[in-house]
Amino acid sequence: MKVTVCIGSSCHIKGSRQVVEGLQNLISEANLADKVELGGTFCMSRCQQGVCVTVDDEFFSVSPETVKDFFDKEIMTRVG
Repeated sequence: MKVTVCIGSSCHIKGSRQVVEGLQNLISEANLADKVELGGTFCMSRCQQGVCVTVDDEFFSVSPETVKDFFDKEIMTRVG
């Protein structure tokens, strides 16, 4: 599974660094490092919807406050 977080300027202002750190911690805690590839990219052209995150090319809008719910709902349910 490939998870990509936008680290462009608009998403950075909205908390992309905290989203990345949150996902890194959650992936590590769940021992999913071998199943989830976490990466960064610059602008996904959806700046109004940031922080932009894709899971296997499916788009999501995530904030530092919603990263745990996002992880549980969109990542944990898919890695089974």
